[in-house]
Amino acid sequence: MPESFDLSKLDEVLSHYRGERGALIPVLQEAQNVYGYLPEEVLRRISRDLKVPLSKIYGVITFYAQFYLTPRGKHVVKSCQGTACHVRGAKGVLDSLCRELKVEPGGTTEDLRFSLETVACVGTCFLAPVIMIDRDYYGKLTPKRAVDALKKYSPDGKKEEA
Repeated sequence: MPESFDLSKLDEVLSHYRGERGALIPVLQEAQNVYGYLPEEVLRRISRDLKVPLSKIYGVITFYAQFYLTPRGKHVVKSCQGTACHVRGAKGVLDSLCRELKVEPGGTTEDLRFSLETVACVGTCFLAPVIMIDRDYYGKLTPKRAVDALKKYSPDGKKEEA
């Protein structure tokens, strides 16, 4: 049975943008901020209230990488797979993260603690290989050091002081 969402949280967002041209993307962004992702029930409500076909909404959210249709982890781990990182062992780092988190790239752990993504470049080639956890960079990694970086994030979602 599908999960039910408190759509009243969406009322303020929708009332702020109702009747405004070009409101779809800002409404989607704010809705995702409220729910953490864009569940179908929320999309149907947006479609009805903004009078935008659901097919157009899906076209927008599948085009832009910033939107998510499935729940995301509290912490997002981005493993750089760019050239400098690749040459310096990014595949081994990524493999160790997949083993530790028990997910493939693009996946989220069962406890919703981490989402794992691969990216083409994070712009810190001098630190290769690199991962980002949320906004924190971890560089010059080995597979073990990458897993150790994950351990700095406690189960309650707060970063522990090293």
